[in-house]
Amino acid sequence: MQDGKHVILCVDDDQDVLDFLKTVLESAEYQVVTAPTGEEGVKVFQANGPDLVIVDLMMEEVDAGTSFVKELRAQGCKVPIYMLSSMGDDLNQITDYSALGLAGVLQKPLDSKKLLGLLSAKLK
Repeated sequence: MQDGKHVILCVDDDQDVLDFLKTVLESAEYQVVTAPTGEEGVKVFQANGPDLVIVDLMMEEVDAGTSFVKELRAQGCKVPIYMLSSMGDDLNQITDYSALGLAGVLQKPLDSKKLLGLLSAKLK
């Protein structure tokens, strides 16, 4: 938490998705930090100590989101991590996301009300 607000890190190489998340989350009184790559996301995570992470599965590489999550977990990260995917049920064929210890998978396109309800319950 910073200034009484939960900090959420959003990692996605699509600036439109980052802008959407930032707008929706800040309107709900969350503090948002962003990164366009998994590599940059690790640095932003270390610098800001967020309370929750939302990361896209496919960024600069097909499994960049998975690599990002593995790196954070290797560093001892215990915060909830949600993965964004447009893959739907095909996600299971690409990665074993249950083994990553994800809090969940969010389907693109995102529903802002559903997202805020989920985060509100997770960050009590």
